[in-house]
Amino acid sequence: MEEQRIVDDERITTFGRLVEAHARLTNVLDNELREALGLPLRWYGLLLHVGRSPHGVRPMKELIEATAFTSGGVTRLVDRIERAGLVQRLPCPTDRRVQHVGLTDAGQEMLQRATAVHLRGIQEHMIDALDPGEVKRLNEILPKLVAQSGGRR
Repeated sequence: MEEQRIVDDERITTFGRLVEAHARLTNVLDNELREALGLPLRWYGLLLHVGRSPHGVRPMKELIEATAFTSGGVTRLVDRIERAGLVQRLPCPTDRRVQHVGLTDAGQEMLQRATAVHLRGIQEHMIDALDPGEVKRLNEILPKLVAQSGGRR
């Protein structure tokens, strides 16, 4: 009987498929946003985090926790998006040490336009490839993986 090589373990294959699907979807969705609006997907992600906030602003600390970037990475990202006129830094009214990020009017408009492009891409490249039951199941599975790995999204 032939012994299975450890590198052929199905768990590695499953994880690899998840990583590959993420990478391919990220690349195609990034390209679509860049072509349509000149907006990188990373910028859209930050605009979305801020735009979805209850009061339209997010503390920098929350942006760091909500993304896969380091503190310095988020700071540089906010710097670039701020120079483009899409976000602004705002002082926290209760704690001078805390800095908030809010959308400008141009940022709000860009978020709306980018979301329309992004939704079309998600539909075409992900949702249309699955049947409704698979989409439902994926929405049940992914939060479990995030929670298991200590994520907070």
